[in-house]
Amino acid sequence: MTFPVVGMVGGGQLARMTHEAGIPLGIRFKLLSDTPQDSAAQVVSDVVIGDYRDLDTLREFARGCDVITFDHEHVPTEHLQALEADGIVIRPGLDALVHAQDKGVMRARLDAIGVPCPRHRIVSDPQDVAAFATELGGREGTGTDGFPVVLKTVRGGYDGKGVWVVDSVEEAAEPFKAGVPVLAEEKVDFVRELAANVVRSPHGQAVAYPVVESQQVDGVCDTVIAPAPDLDEELALQAEELALRIAKELGVVGHLAVELFQTRDGRILVNELAMRPHNSGHWTQDGAITSQFANHVRAVLDLPLGDPRPRARWTVMANVLGGDYPDMYSAYLHCMARDPKLKIHMYGKDVKPGRKVGHVNTYGDDLDDVLERARHAAGYLRGTITE
Repeated sequence: MTFPVVGMVGGGQLARMTHEAGIPLGIRFKLLSDTPQDSAAQVVSDVVIGDYRDLDTLREFARGCDVITFDHEHVPTEHLQALEADGIVIRPGLDALVHAQDKGVMRARLDAIGVPCPRHRIVSDPQDVAAFATELGGREGTGTDGFPVVLKTVRGGYDGKGVWVVDSVEEAAEPFKAGVPVLAEEKVDFVRELAANVVRSPHGQAVAYPVVESQQVDGVCDTVIAPAPDLDEELALQAEELALRIAKELGVVGHLAVELFQTRDGRILVNELAMRPHNSGHWTQDGAITSQFANHVRAVLDLPLGDPRPRARWTVMANVLGGDYPDMYSAYLHCMARDPKLKIHMYGKDVKPGRKVGHVNTYGDDLDDVLERARHAAGYLRGTITE
């Protein structure tokens, strides 16, 4: 039998875990990675080392692949256009992916299809930011100057990078130094951040995972709780339906993560989109019948999608960030002996302070217990907990 070859652009941990999900299915992977030391390059047998920003490299890499997918959104849009013109199958596809690449395009499209978002517009300079802030203050009827305002470069930002919260026109100069368009948004008064993860196949089959709570520290995802505690059933259903509608309207093939704000007045607003496996879905490796990674593989190959339902009442994912103790392996003895049900996932990365180097998953019937186990393990691996 001849099994298909999935080409993955990007050698990070998402590619590593997607490759792992394809192994039981006999799916062959080909990887385009920046260096041999990248997370996925350590485990995939067919690795091409090259620059994803070079069109000739992309074209050469695509030879022999049945489909191309991604573990990041940074491939130049014009290169994707050229690959599609060459007849190469790209999933989620350029028409969809551009909405994850460019926040300005995303906001315009979501507005057009009636998706609730924070108030926003593209701004040209610090004075334009001040004018936008004044508009916000006027609409709210508070008589304030409208600050603080959130500024985002339309391309290239992630994990808090490319995002600024500014309190004055003087603080608004920094984002414009990158030389790319800047999106201004209102600073939403939210209760918490949620994420709705869905997967859609080319022929339109789609599944939705339970809506989760995503807790951030310094702009980086720290903890994910599945399902989101005390979330009104109607609001949870609204979030799932919204994510499924976005996937359909934008023509997404594969995994779509819709990051959401739950506001104090009971609404949900779309914050960001990611068209690939996502940190808010890592809990599914051990907490769902079919993981986000396995369903992404199935979707890009147009295979029937797997069951997204949870295996346990609660699952918690805690990211393991690098600290001052690079030898995390020595901590395994304590973590595994303390919690035999703990699931540890490491990415093969050099340990650097604040860098995502792995995550842990815990599950069970008592949320407080599941949370404590996850946070203890992540903290012990990092070195911030020593007992």
